[in-house]
Amino acid sequence: MTAHLAEIRGVVRDYAWGTPGGISRALGMPASDAPEAELWLGSHPSAPSRFHESARWADLAHWERSEGARVPFLLKLLSAASPLSLQAHPTPEQAAEGFAREEAAGIARDARERNYKDPHAKPELIVALEDGFEALCGFRPVVETLAVIDALAAEATDPEPFAVWRDRLAAAGGIRAAFEDLLAGGPAVQGLVAQIADIAARLPGRFEPAGRIATEYPGDPGIAIALMLNHVTLRRGEALWLPAGNIHAYLCGTGVELMGPSDNVLRGGLTPKHIDIPELTRVLDFTPGPAPYLPPLSRTQHAVTYRPRSLATGSDVPFELIEVTADDTVATTGPAIGLLVDGAFTIDVDGETIELERGRAVFVSDAATLGIRGSGRLFVATV
Repeated sequence: MTAHLAEIRGVVRDYAWGTPGGISRALGMPASDAPEAELWLGSHPSAPSRFHESARWADLAHWERSEGARVPFLLKLLSAASPLSLQAHPTPEQAAEGFAREEAAGIARDARERNYKDPHAKPELIVALEDGFEALCGFRPVVETLAVIDALAAEATDPEPFAVWRDRLAAAGGIRAAFEDLLAGGPAVQGLVAQIADIAARLPGRFEPAGRIATEYPGDPGIAIALMLNHVTLRRGEALWLPAGNIHAYLCGTGVELMGPSDNVLRGGLTPKHIDIPELTRVLDFTPGPAPYLPPLSRTQHAVTYRPRSLATGSDVPFELIEVTADDTVATTGPAIGLLVDGAFTIDVDGETIELERGRAVFVSDAATLGIRGSGRLFVATV
């Protein structure tokens, strides 16, 4: 099948945590004062990307229906001024089962209490566009959290709640037990969280990011949960891989995000949105470990690839993200979407040519060898 090129336009989502004018500014466009949280590029039915000029298809969802094909990923540009919710995403099996269950129960897909908006998984990677992208990602080693609890207890007016938290965490299965205790709330948890917020306000350099989170979400158990997670600050080009079950929250910064074509989110705090504690704990992976960095791999002379995997074969992750910075040739194995965040490029595919300026996006309909000329930062998502 011959691949075709077409410029597409994504949908900007104005979630409250977005940076005012953040997406426009990242793409070199005039910025507004309105929150701009995410630019979506893909076929997801809630915000399919539209073709700039096409008499055949209105958008990528229409293209999928017409061609009997599928774009098995969703590419985003994300810009956060304040923390996103603590969240995790399901496995493919959990997503399919949860979607079918909620469909059978007659829960409207736009209902507040709906967990599964579609039957797909949402593993994701994110690459920092600039220095200073902050995130919480995965449960840190227990010994590290115990050290933080001890340090807090030494500063507390009432150390007893910290002793209870410590004992719970140190026991067998302690991460899950401590996490569930915090989410359950109640007077004891409220007192613990209030003390953490007070201590962090007095000693702002020692207990990050709990202090900033307490300012944004006063009284939220996520203030304590954040101290159980890896806290990372990425430099430009550094990346994280967040597979199914990984608890995470982006705190601030701008990055390019690639994920499964899904909007399934199980939340656990730092949000006014619906929280389903039993469903969240059902999908969570409570295994502690280091932050899940994803190093780039050299692909060609002027291109690197971010290629995540949970299995050794990589067969469980149907996408990769390629960054091209100068003249190169990049072969793809299926549909692809390119987003130009800096510079200018010309792309040739099977006799077709498209010129991209900063802020533009292109869709490649099938496997192809892309002849790329120019310089800047072109991110290409493909299968």
